[in-house]
Order: sequence, then structure tokens, then C-alpha cells
Amino acid sequence: MDFSKLDPSKKDEVMDQVKQQLALANAQELLQKISEKCFKKCVTKPGTTLDSSEQRCVAMCMDRYMDSWNLVSRTFSNRLQKEAGRLS
Repeated sequence: MDFSKLDPSKKDEVMDQVKQQLALANAQELLQKISEKCFKKCVTKPGTTLDSSEQRCVAMCMDRYMDSWNLVSRTFSNRLQKEAGRLS
């Protein structure tokens, strides 16, 4: 597909689809990383169920991971906006 031959509205539509696919892929990767890291940290003896302390640990681990992720994302976004403002 020759992207340069698309009209502007079609380009915007394609770009929106790409952004949505990237956002979905990022969310899936984040969930996978959280699951791996928190499982390794909290589940020392894998079994068929999690006991209450493992459940608490996993929940708190996931909360902290998400809080950290959100902080880093906001900081990165703010930096990008500042840089874009300097370039304009």
C-alpha cells in the first residue's frame, strides 16, 4: 500500500487503527509483565489455588506496578509535550 497516495481522511483513519493496535499490544505486554513479575515475587509454592497471603501479595504487587507504570507514562508524556512546545 502506498501511504502517500491516500487522501488525508483515509490517512487519519489508518493512523488511528495503527494507534489502537499499538495500544492493545502495549496493554497485553504490560499485563504479561505484571503477571510474570508478581507471580515470581508472590507465589513461592505453585499449586492449584493461591492462599490469602499470596492473593494479597499479587494484588498489592499489581497495584504498585500499575501505579509505577502510570507515573512513568505521565512523566514521559509531559516531557514529550514540553519538547514539542520547544520545537514549535
